[in-house]
Amino acid sequence: MIGKTRRVGPIEKSQQVLLFLSPWLITFAVFWLYPLIFSLILSFCDYDVFHPALFSFAGFKNYLRLFSDRDFIQSFFNTLIFVIGTTPVTTLLALTLALMVNSVTRGSEVFRSIFFLPSIISIVVTATIFKSLYSPVGALNSLLAIFGLPGHAWLVEKNLALPAIMLMNIWAYTGYYMVLYLAALKAVPRQLYEAAEVDGASDWQQFRYITLPQIHYMTIFILTVNTIRSWQVFPEVFTLTRGGPVGSTNTLVHHLYETAFRYHEMGYSSAISYVLLAIIMIFSLLQMYVLQGIGRKKGKRQ
Repeated sequence: MIGKTRRVGPIEKSQQVLLFLSPWLITFAVFWLYPLIFSLILSFCDYDVFHPALFSFAGFKNYLRLFSDRDFIQSFFNTLIFVIGTTPVTTLLALTLALMVNSVTRGSEVFRSIFFLPSIISIVVTATIFKSLYSPVGALNSLLAIFGLPGHAWLVEKNLALPAIMLMNIWAYTGYYMVLYLAALKAVPRQLYEAAEVDGASDWQQFRYITLPQIHYMTIFILTVNTIRSWQVFPEVFTLTRGGPVGSTNTLVHHLYETAFRYHEMGYSSAISYVLLAIIMIFSLLQMYVLQGIGRKKGKRQ
């Protein structure tokens, strides 16, 4: 009959779903799943991309080598310092800016755009700008000279290179997390603050007992994403210092890159990548567990 719809069976429906998902599934299999499995196999082998005939099984040799590799150990602690030095500062600055912008009644869109602008600029472009800024004859030393302070070779001095990169990283990403916090603050019901004002709660009490619990899950998300991104820091280091001076800015991903594409040790670099994956997973899960525990304790007290 005309106008009568044909019933679609479960098998045909599954085929249609797979057809629509096939572009994503093919992309995932080719560019994500295959490299993941292949690199896992490589981590147990000796492999040089320019000498594939020398491919051989190495067992756990690559993983055991990590414990005696001074460059890996140094890059691990450099990355750990980077994570500890940037993640809390970026998160606190983002929350502070979000609270300030949220309290502005006029022109908040302008301030939001200004603070968000650095995060939409390519990090390589940002690093290039800061490389000029950190130059011995750059704007930063010129500014210090105005106040009678000595200048520095910021990217050459061992004790200053990593903090200089951390400062640039904080400047580049704070605006992005500020926008996330701002979205969470906008979602907090206004009635809660009105009720608190009627009860005579101070601004600090409103922030502590209303704002923080309401944006708790956003804080977990921001800290987790920020931590993962910080452990994978690479373009800043590659553009500014290439791991120098004397390895003081060499991070795990940069060391992985140098091992794979400079020294062509694909097996060993794959082992580094999986150790990095394990480190990120452990830190992320631990962070989420601690923050969720703090949230549950606050909820019980209230």
